[in-house]
Amino acid sequence: MTESNPESTEVRERTADKPQMSQKEVLRSITGVLASFFAAMLASTIVSIALPTIMDALDGTQTDFNWVITAALLANAATTPIWGKLADLFDKKKLLQVGIIIFIFGSLLAGFAINIPMLMSARVIQGIGMGGLTAMGMAVIGTVIPPRERGRYSGYFGGVMAAATAGGPLLGGLIVDSPLGWRWTFFIGVPIAIISMVMIHKTLHIAHIARKVYIDWAGAILVTISVSTLLIWVSYVGKEGYFEGNSWQTYLMVGGSLALIALLIWVEGRVPEPVIPLRIIATRTTALAIIASISIGVAMFGTGAFLGQYFQVAREATPTIAGVMTLPMIAGNLFGSVFSGQLISRLGRWKIFLVIGAILNVGALVLLGTMAHDTNYWILATGMFFNGVGMGFMMQNLVLAVQNTVKVTDIGTASSSVAFFRSVGGAAGVAVLGAMLSDKVSRLLTDALVAAHLISPDGSAGAAGGASLNLSSMPPAVRSMYETAFGDATGVVFMTSAAVAFVALICILFIKEVPLRRTI
Repeated sequence: MTESNPESTEVRERTADKPQMSQKEVLRSITGVLASFFAAMLASTIVSIALPTIMDALDGTQTDFNWVITAALLANAATTPIWGKLADLFDKKKLLQVGIIIFIFGSLLAGFAINIPMLMSARVIQGIGMGGLTAMGMAVIGTVIPPRERGRYSGYFGGVMAAATAGGPLLGGLIVDSPLGWRWTFFIGVPIAIISMVMIHKTLHIAHIARKVYIDWAGAILVTISVSTLLIWVSYVGKEGYFEGNSWQTYLMVGGSLALIALLIWVEGRVPEPVIPLRIIATRTTALAIIASISIGVAMFGTGAFLGQYFQVAREATPTIAGVMTLPMIAGNLFGSVFSGQLISRLGRWKIFLVIGAILNVGALVLLGTMAHDTNYWILATGMFFNGVGMGFMMQNLVLAVQNTVKVTDIGTASSSVAFFRSVGGAAGVAVLGAMLSDKVSRLLTDALVAAHLISPDGSAGAAGGASLNLSSMPPAVRSMYETAFGDATGVVFMTSAAVAFVALICILFIKEVPLRRTI
């Protein structure tokens, strides 16, 4: 049951609206929150550059590659709204520390993985912790800082996200090529998380406003099952040894997912404390921001996942060099995040930065969509830089736009709703784009093998390595053909992402700009 007394609700909102820490305390405490956020984001990105090596070591396929990333993103997405709701009900500081502990456990388990199923299980646990760190970090910012000043701090969050998103591959490459090996791409986040937990314990002070509690377990379960089923179907439909598009498995999985989504909407409209609050996400600004975030999630996680793989497989770069080759993206992302955050706090205007960022993002993805195995690097670098700038202009500022329009008591739920749909978009993007990439690589490889008279015209590329990422086991001639096919196929990932990113641009154009509040 929830409180029904309007007077008590009004008192709670007035109390929560008062600044709870001085500026000096905010600056001290925000460092620990940023450190935990960095650990969470790093876990999402550092693994991308290490995955080709991991797949080779654990004998994984392209589908396994996709799901090692998707498992964490999906767990993150499914639990983010739960964490957000808990942020509105319980002590945010304690919840943030719980999220850190879960993240540490998942990271350690992933580092000790001996096979693909164990690695995927660990990534699910890691993703649950990542959901807590992401949602709690934004909820804390929304609780202690007024929207007008929040642009500056959102810029800091954007800078951390930029460093983790684009710097993760570089750090991952250095670790993989060092004597430490790929397992330390999971271990590296543990000391960062521990340091952040100590800093948060000592510096973060937030008064908790007690509330009666209702946890929407039905909504949480329905979200997880419906999204997971759809992504599993996308990953395996049409692949040899699984099921075809026109099959009973397809009708069962797709039909079942749609039925569960309909049931989810029905449930969320009737429970007291919904995981996905329809009254919030149905408002104009939040609804448009959510659709835009889904599109951005596809582009952000999709490009991050497949760029490193492209440089290593198609260009034969070492993990370290592949990380270095993504540096234009980190430069653009850092510039976009910090620059827009500072100007938004100074001017109190935010929509123009979202519009510019969306335009840059679409253009950059179209440019990257022209890539092949022999594309000049300066073209790729230009695309990566402006893609980074566009992401930096949009990511945290979409959350800021939503936070500026909701009550302070709904900030945790509203922020986590945007993060939830962004993560869903990322998980779906990796699964769908990975399936498209795998299919095109197989077709191009088949054509190359037929042209070389290594298989008959009706032969299958899968047997020759179309699905496998164990490159070291391939004959040199087949490996060379596979690398060329992979490079020529990767453009489809970015061109598709550009089409999806155009949806974000349309949504942003229709968002109504509301002046940033000067109070919390």
